[in-house]
Amino acid sequence: MEKLKINRQTIWIAIIMLVAGFFVGRILLPGRAHEATEAKSAQTSGAVIWTCSMDPQVRRSEPGKCPICGMDLIPLEEDTGDGDPLEIKMSPTAMQLANVQTVIVDFGSSVRELRLTGKVQPDERLKFSQVTHIEGRVEQLAVNFTGEPVRKGQQLATLYSPELVTAQEELFAAQKIKDMQPALLEAAKQKLRNWKLSDAQIERILASGKAQERFPILADVGGIVLEKRVNLGDYLMRGMSLYDIVDLSRVWVLFDVYESDMPWAKVGSTVEFSVQSLPGEQFKGRIAFIDPVINPMTRVATARVEVANAGGRLKPEMFVEGVIKTQPGGKKEGLIVPKSAVLWTGKRSVVYVKNTSETGISFLMRELTLGPLSGEGYLIEEGLQAGEEIAVSGVFSIDAAAQLAGKPSMMNPEGGVTSTGHDHGASVAPAQPLEVDKQAKTAVQQLFDRYFLLKDALVKDDLTTAKKQAGELKKAFESTGMSLFKGKAHDHWMRHSGAAVEALNKFLAAKSIEGVREHFKSLSAQMIALAGAFGPFDQTVYVQHCPMADGNKGADWLSREAPILNPYFGASMLTCGKVTQEIK
Repeated sequence: MEKLKINRQTIWIAIIMLVAGFFVGRILLPGRAHEATEAKSAQTSGAVIWTCSMDPQVRRSEPGKCPICGMDLIPLEEDTGDGDPLEIKMSPTAMQLANVQTVIVDFGSSVRELRLTGKVQPDERLKFSQVTHIEGRVEQLAVNFTGEPVRKGQQLATLYSPELVTAQEELFAAQKIKDMQPALLEAAKQKLRNWKLSDAQIERILASGKAQERFPILADVGGIVLEKRVNLGDYLMRGMSLYDIVDLSRVWVLFDVYESDMPWAKVGSTVEFSVQSLPGEQFKGRIAFIDPVINPMTRVATARVEVANAGGRLKPEMFVEGVIKTQPGGKKEGLIVPKSAVLWTGKRSVVYVKNTSETGISFLMRELTLGPLSGEGYLIEEGLQAGEEIAVSGVFSIDAAAQLAGKPSMMNPEGGVTSTGHDHGASVAPAQPLEVDKQAKTAVQQLFDRYFLLKDALVKDDLTTAKKQAGELKKAFESTGMSLFKGKAHDHWMRHSGAAVEALNKFLAAKSIEGVREHFKSLSAQMIALAGAFGPFDQTVYVQHCPMADGNKGADWLSREAPILNPYFGASMLTCGKVTQEIK
C-alpha cells in the first residue's frame, strides 16, 4: 500500500513537470513556434514559402527582409518528387516574383567591339625648342604669341650682342692680314659659324666693313608656337630657349586601355575613331605602340595611333572615341550566352538550364567552359547546345533556392544540405585577415584600385566618371574567379562579392549623383568587409565615417588618405567625417 502511494506521487510530479516545461517553452520561444506554424501553414496551403538564401531556417508566407541578416527573402517551393532529383522546381508565380527571365541559346557573331577613349596629342618627335646661339639682349620680337605659325628660316627675334661685336672686330683684323695668316681669317669665320651665322651673313659683314650690333634669330624648324618663353628686353645666355615649336603635320592619338582589355588591343590593331568636334567624320589608324608600363593610379596603359594631319584639323587635347573590332579566337561565329546568365567558378562556370515538363518548370545547374568575352556575351567552348533555354535574370535567386534544397549549386556543386552559418548580410570582416595566395591578393588589390577611383569621382561630384569607374569595378568583380579563394576565404568572397555586384548594378541604374551615392553606402560596406578579410595592402587604408550621410543615419567608406574627402556630399560638405579604423 505504501509502495502504491509512492508511485502515484511520482506520476503526479512527472505530469506537473511536463506541463511546466510546455508553458516555459511557449513563453521562451514564441517566435520559433510562430515561424514553424506559419511555414507549415504555407506549405499545406500550397502558397509560396519565402526564405533567406543564407539563413534557411527562416520561413515566411510573404516577401520581406530576413530578420537575421536583412537580405531580401526569396521564394522557395518544395519538390514534388517527380522529374530529375537534381533539378530545382519553380512555379510561374515564383519565377515572376524572383524576376527570372530566360533566353534560348543560339549562334551569333563573335566580333568583339572594344571601345576606347583618348586624346589627340602632338607627336613628341616633332617637338622642338628654339634656342639662341648668341648671348645678348632681346631688342625685337617678331613672334609674340602662342599658336602662331612659323616657317623654317623665318626671323623670330633680334638680339644686341656685345660679344658678337667683338668677334666681328676680330674678323676685320684677320681680313687685313689674310695673305700672311689665312688660317686666322678662317678661324674668325668659324667662330661666327658656331654662333649659327651663315656664310652669306659673314660675307656681307666683310663687304660692309662695319660691325653689326644687332643680329636676327632665325627659326631652325617650321611649325606652331606651343610656348613663348621670352619677352622684349630679356637678356639671354647662349643655349636659352625662346620658343617651343611643334610640327602638327602628324599627330598622335593616345587611347586608354584598361588591364582587362589589353588582350584585345595589340600593336598593329586597326582603330576606327571619331572626334566630337568633327561630327560625322570617321578616322582610321593602326596602333604603333603600347606603353609597357601601366599607370599605377588609373590602371591603364596608353596605346598610340599615329595619324597624318593635313590642314591641322586634329588639334591637341581633342577628345576622341575609338573602336577596335576583333574576332575572339579567330572565330567568325559561335555559340554565345549573355554575361548575366553566368555564375563564375573560375574558367569553369555555371548556368541554369530551364526544363519544361508536365510536372512544371525546373532548372538544372550546368557547368560549362567559357571562351572570350564577345560584346555583351561569352563564347561557349563546351557545355551548351543551340536551342537550350537558360536563365539570364534572377540567376542568383535560382542558385540560392538550389542551395537550400540541397541540390547542386554554384556554392555546392555536389549538392547536399548547405550550412546555415553563412552569415551573408553582415558586412563585418573576420577577427583576423584570411590567408590567400599571391594571385588572389593581387586580384583583390585591383578591385580596391578601381574602388578608390570611383570614390574620388564622387568626391569631385563627377557623375559621368563615377559611373564609368563603377562599370570597370563591376567588370573586375565578374572577372575574378572564385576558385582563387579557398575555405573560409571562399565563403567570405562569395558572401560579399555578390552583394557588391548587386550594389554596383543599382549604382549604374541610378540617374543622379544623389542616387548613386545612396548605393555607394552598400558598396562600401562590402568593400570594408573585403578589406578587413584580405588586407593589409601595400599602404594604409582608412575606414572613414560621416554621421550625416544617408539622412543622418551615417555611412562609411574607404580611403587611401587620412584627411577627410567626403564622397557622400562632395563639395557641399567635403570635410565632414572622421577616421574610425586603420587597416595597416
